[in-house]
Amino acid sequence: MAGSGDLPQAPLPEALLSRVEDAGLNASAPPQQRWVDGWLVRLSPGKAKRARCIQPVADGRLPVDERLALCAALYHEAGLQMVVRITPFSRPAGLDGWLAQRGWTTQDDTRVMVCRQLPTSIPVVWPDDGLQLVRLAPADYSEVVGELRGSPPQQRQAHAQRLTASPVPYQGWAVQQGGGGPVVACAQVAREADLVGLYDVFTHPAWRGRGLAGQLCRTLLASAASAGARLAYLQVEGDNLAARRVYQRLGFADAYSYHYRITPSL
Repeated sequence: MAGSGDLPQAPLPEALLSRVEDAGLNASAPPQQRWVDGWLVRLSPGKAKRARCIQPVADGRLPVDERLALCAALYHEAGLQMVVRITPFSRPAGLDGWLAQRGWTTQDDTRVMVCRQLPTSIPVVWPDDGLQLVRLAPADYSEVVGELRGSPPQQRQAHAQRLTASPVPYQGWAVQQGGGGPVVACAQVAREADLVGLYDVFTHPAWRGRGLAGQLCRTLLASAASAGARLAYLQVEGDNLAARRVYQRLGFADAYSYHYRITPSL
């Protein structure tokens, strides 16, 4: 991110932002998804809305209300609330306004942040003695981050299933107290071609403010850069100012935003 005395960076080309959006879709793909007339309908029972929502990525041929009726039947069968993710790339054009006029409410204003210059050196000293970096298998990672978040078992299981089946392989890492002690921070990356995404970054509340998240992310980004990544992206809630400051110090800046539309009560 440009410093206070630097000139602002030029906006990223729309074609590159579209690639970032595609990479995020690929990395969040659950096994429970299908196409409905140009919309990617995701039906995971997990916590992440991006894996249990409608991704309206193409214009389609049916009227919007007919498509929504087909989707509603799928969500009813899955026992999930119908949710639509609205991005700058959502189709058809004007979908967000169409839903708003019909009483669909907005949730989770989210920023997609992008880092154009990845770190190249990997830190070797952690802020506290006795900490070590360990790699976790997908199922183990979902359990660790689920425990830190207090997620119920069903959400942890759905997360593990999604990570294991992901078309884009994940690398999950945890900062752990030595001798097999508790995990104090964790994060994972998913790399596709020259793009790398940061996901599920979390620090135990008792360990926040010590720079662990920043150092962990810097380490994973530098490792991805050494493997060929050239640009990093992440998704963070717009009102999570503490996390956004951490990412800004790493060189991330807002690229675009998205939100969800929630079906009105029937």
